[in-house]
Amino acid sequence: MNVTRLLSQARRILAPQPESRLEAEVLLGHVLGVSRAWLYANGDQPVEGQHSERFLAWAERRASGEPMAYITGTREFWSLSLKITPDVLVPRQETELLVETALTFIPSGATWRVADLGTGSGAIALALAHERPDCVVYATDTSAPALALAQENATRLNLSHIRFHRGDWLDGLPGRFQVIVSNPPYISMTDAHMHLGDCRFEPAVALSPGEDGMSAIRSIVIGARDALEENGMLILEHGYDQGHESRTLLRQQGYVAVETIKDLAGHDRVTLGRYG
Repeated sequence: MNVTRLLSQARRILAPQPESRLEAEVLLGHVLGVSRAWLYANGDQPVEGQHSERFLAWAERRASGEPMAYITGTREFWSLSLKITPDVLVPRQETELLVETALTFIPSGATWRVADLGTGSGAIALALAHERPDCVVYATDTSAPALALAQENATRLNLSHIRFHRGDWLDGLPGRFQVIVSNPPYISMTDAHMHLGDCRFEPAVALSPGEDGMSAIRSIVIGARDALEENGMLILEHGYDQGHESRTLLRQQGYVAVETIKDLAGHDRVTLGRYG
């Protein structure tokens, strides 16, 4: 079967997905190790049986709703190519707002200590380390497989100024930090979103802290008070409906200059505050 016919067959399999054509091309490109441009220019090129079988199996997995990043094993975040496995959340585009916000407070050339709590694949820590190479970034996670993946990504990207630490949020982290960031689990276990889309395939512990979607955020806000340098900044990602509650919590715990930043969809997404 040639490239054109194979893509056509895959698009029929992927019909439930809104971007079936694009996803078929991305999947076949990964299987063959070629670009989408190559596929366009070589529609008559025959595809070996083993590659065809692998590609169609991938298409079936995607048709079931499995995230593309788990199928291909890769995801781009902040222009960095990351290895992704089902041990971690798939990095979302909206989380780049958390990185962007942190970078507005970390001067170029700063030699600050920065912490990323619940690093998962390492996406946030790696992006910050890439943009601020003179900072020392500490990345924590309770999951050993997640932490190993983050370390592997750091090695692949040659980002050696990241310190990895296994622990629950701030537990055991040495010293104080000028900036602490986190994209913690914030979806209530009873929320219908837990059973929709990519969430069906992702580790539940990385999505939800339990029935109280704010519990992880609350723990971080309280714990960060003893981990921040004077006038240090805490920056948190949260759900679209948690902006008000996050601001209230920060103010109650003594943070100042508290504000919430909206994502491109106009939803509350990142809340921050200074302490000390």
